[in-house]
Amino acid sequence: MKSVEQMRVSPHMTVDELVQQMDHCGTLGAGRVGLATRILTEMFSDEKCTVFLSLAGPLVPGGLRQIIGELVDRGCIDAIITTGANIVHDVIEALGYRHYIGSFSADDSELHKRGIGRIGDVYVELKAYEAVEKLVHQVLDEINEEERKRLALQHFLNRISEKLQDKTAILSRCKACNVPIFSPGFLASMIGLNLWTYSQTKVLTIDLLQDLKSLMQLGLDAKRSGAIILGGGTPKHHALMANILGEGVDLAVQITMDRPEAGGISGAYLEEAISWGKIRIRSKHVTVIGDATVCFPLIVSSALERLSKDIK
Repeated sequence: MKSVEQMRVSPHMTVDELVQQMDHCGTLGAGRVGLATRILTEMFSDEKCTVFLSLAGPLVPGGLRQIIGELVDRGCIDAIITTGANIVHDVIEALGYRHYIGSFSADDSELHKRGIGRIGDVYVELKAYEAVEKLVHQVLDEINEEERKRLALQHFLNRISEKLQDKTAILSRCKACNVPIFSPGFLASMIGLNLWTYSQTKVLTIDLLQDLKSLMQLGLDAKRSGAIILGGGTPKHHALMANILGEGVDLAVQITMDRPEAGGISGAYLEEAISWGKIRIRSKHVTVIGDATVCFPLIVSSALERLSKDIK
């Protein structure tokens, strides 16, 4: 048996030095963060590995927008599967609106009167959604009616990105780097509502099967595949399902705060996906229980530090 190494910290230590201490400890959450970093480093360093990033929960309002965008710029991500809400909040930032630090104990009636929506302890001005709706309708009007009869979501998002002046937006960076964005539950977002209102007076049908076909083809074409799963839900399911016909994911890291007892996919440990053929039996995988806005920056920073030093 290997003994537990007690962790040490010191002034001026780097993020990777701290994570290595966690890895050497090897147990509980620290051990999982250490293993996740090793898996992520392998994913990012393997040019043959197609990396799927799935996003659920308020990750853009929670501060991960630039980290996700920079990973796209670095060529670390090959596809993003996300909730529609994260796309909406990316567009909100790109249009010059901001997310503000608020409080979980806010007076929500008062916030409503002030035109502010609350996401946990994050505030956003509701007028931002009016600007998003205006952009959505403008983009749709510029697409010819025949194309709107069967419009792929990817094409629509690319047209949105072309209108954004902010080239640090996730949408803009994905378009520039040819990284597809998929959002199977997109119609549940505020832009989904905008699409519905548009369709009440003009021709519009969003064909999500076109997007699913592209997503599944990525999984089929992958020589090796990796999945980074932040949160759960529909994005997690589709990231893993995309690889089911290719015999499963080779490398996987999941960060979640949900529990497995209810049987839902969001809290399911990655081992469960092996039974469905979504993750290979001999894969490297780990589930980190924690807040993605805490754990993901730590793990990514450590992995990038190792790659910069060519540490495997």
